[in-house]
Amino acid sequence: MKSYYKILTGMLTAVLILCLGCPVKAQRTLTVGGTNWVVGIPAITEAGNNYSGTYESAANEILLTASVPLVLGTGKVSMHYEANPSWNSSLILSARRTGNGTSSCTTCTITGGNTYTTIPQTTDVELFRITAILALASYTNIPVQLQLSGVSVTIPAATYSSRIVFTISAL
Repeated sequence: MKSYYKILTGMLTAVLILCLGCPVKAQRTLTVGGTNWVVGIPAITEAGNNYSGTYESAANEILLTASVPLVLGTGKVSMHYEANPSWNSSLILSARRTGNGTSSCTTCTITGGNTYTTIPQTTDVELFRITAILALASYTNIPVQLQLSGVSVTIPAATYSSRIVFTISAL
């Protein structure tokens, strides 16, 4: 199952737009929620200055809801981004899981993704795993934080956009 999260970035502002919906695969489900991310990149007022280069969203900018089938099922949540043709390759997107969300399953686990992982273009990279031990592993509101780095005066001032694609699959 794939879910989408769209990012628009500019040298002065960035907006993250949420896109929902995708087909379900093998009883593993993934839903993406959250709000638009607006990155306020301050104007340069002194010659010779540069941007800070790294900007972070709220710790719960994206909220994932995921479920994995009963009895020893595992779900791997992966991500990649699809660049808009104007995306500058010097801009680097990263994401990390900032919490476990909510689950009523006491024998299930959610692991990995606690540190920023660079989101590659087109090729999936694992963000975290969910394992169901003796029950359906169902987690809601798993918080994900985004990071945009590589912002510099050497990148032409423009609006850049990309879309983050989240996928859940079996191992």
